[in-house]
Amino acid sequence: MQPEYTFTRFEQACAKYPDNTAVVFLGDKFSYRKLKDKIDRFATGLSKLGVKKGDRVLVYLSNSVQYIIAFLAVQKIGAVVVMVSPIYTSHEIEYMIKDARAETIICHDTNYGYVKEVFTRAGLKRIIVTNLLDLVSPVKRLVAGLFDRTPHGNVKGGPETIPFKTLLKNEPAPPRVELDPIADLSYILYTGGTTGFPKGVPGNHWGHTSYVNDITDDVFSDHLLEGQDVYIAINPLFHIMALGLLMALGLNRGNTTVLMPVPQVDAILDAIQRYHVRWMLGVPALYRMILENDRQETYDLSSLRYCYCGGDVLPREVLSRWKQRVAVPIYQVYGSTEAGHVTYSRPDLGDPDPMSIGLPLPSRHVKVVDPATLEVLPRGEVGELVVTSAHSMKEYLNKPAETEASFVPIDGVIYYRTGDFVKHGEDGQIYYVERSADILKHKGYRVSASEVEAVLQDHPVVIGACVVGVPDRKVGERIKAIVVMKTDAKGVGAAELIKFCSERLASYKVPSYIEFRDMLPKSKVGKLLRREIRDEERRKMDKGKKG
Repeated sequence: MQPEYTFTRFEQACAKYPDNTAVVFLGDKFSYRKLKDKIDRFATGLSKLGVKKGDRVLVYLSNSVQYIIAFLAVQKIGAVVVMVSPIYTSHEIEYMIKDARAETIICHDTNYGYVKEVFTRAGLKRIIVTNLLDLVSPVKRLVAGLFDRTPHGNVKGGPETIPFKTLLKNEPAPPRVELDPIADLSYILYTGGTTGFPKGVPGNHWGHTSYVNDITDDVFSDHLLEGQDVYIAINPLFHIMALGLLMALGLNRGNTTVLMPVPQVDAILDAIQRYHVRWMLGVPALYRMILENDRQETYDLSSLRYCYCGGDVLPREVLSRWKQRVAVPIYQVYGSTEAGHVTYSRPDLGDPDPMSIGLPLPSRHVKVVDPATLEVLPRGEVGELVVTSAHSMKEYLNKPAETEASFVPIDGVIYYRTGDFVKHGEDGQIYYVERSADILKHKGYRVSASEVEAVLQDHPVVIGACVVGVPDRKVGERIKAIVVMKTDAKGVGAAELIKFCSERLASYKVPSYIEFRDMLPKSKVGKLLRREIRDEERRKMDKGKKG
């Protein structure tokens, strides 16, 4: 397998299937020819603005055609895509802009205000701004405007603010840039940190394409219909799982991707029926939302053949109900920002066990180790999952201490410690048991407990905080914070602390509950014993069920 760039197979698909529909967005169809033309024009425009090889461009967009254009155009001129959630606040993006040393940001007009707020102090040079409906047909924009269905932000920029559509007026002639798919970065993604700050995870082109190629050439080689298939992209594209499958199932194979801007259940079901979708990716909460939708029985979902799930444990009852409703199982995918996609359930092996996260991809090598000694455990014993790949990078951006803690040598090879506890089955599959108490799962998102604790402890009356996940059948876990206040604190309650968090954190990270205590459990060396609190919450729930 030869090293490739992130855009290599996409451009091959464009040459082979120019008239195939690449993307359907809000009912509008974009052929491979049309999409490549826009990517090349945007790449030319970025280059004329002064964006060059190695520069970091922060993409602060929701699922849209603009996201795909930006993602591929930035890399085509040798720059690096910094992907962040479109619901991050100014507090979060300022940190990421500075950490990644980004000078250019691409955003929606609806979050332009956050960007403008941090523009000067974050060191930005330019803002490229777009409305969600910029690239759909004029008729759709007119109708949306008449019915006030278009989300709009207030953009009052000077010369530093450039409309996205202006860059598309350039000639489709981006400069040729010499790239090394191993040495040069493709992207930077951010994940929760154990010190309260998100960690930037740099990825090279070969690290990304190696697992994407594994998916299409190995896992799905006998199932994917090249040039004829349809995949629905629901999960946010800034997430490694969704990004990988967009390329593997859709853009690299001449297939059609139905791109959903938001996970609205009726719109998803209508799209599956309308476009005869065969492939789908979701999180457990999404599958449950579909099954509990009052109108789901009115939609024809018979085209679905391969439904995958990741991001959290899939409850057996959801798997059973889905199989009954759609007549196909839900398969599993497991991965991480640091390691990319790692394991997949194989369709050839029949209906999967919901606790199995599948078999490792050919380019990913895994071990199950004792978390204290890093010694490899026998099959069947529970330990921490570690993973490595010859193709991927093994570091965090600007964080040597966290790099040293998470990327460890085992038998002379550097492995990433996932923090997830699993066991290796006799059948070769990996079976999930539980994750580290430091990581919470809410609606499929990984939330760093430490990051939320750090924000709470920024409040002037808070002297200690412990954040845990409370199991919830609909969203995985709800976020609960145990808080210790200063003795002289007055008039500050749960509502104010939740508001304080919501101004500094994306909505999915904000605690649902706040509990006040006089002290928190700590070890002899002063380390917070988060697992004790977590176990205590579970005992409370068990007691409540018995009562």
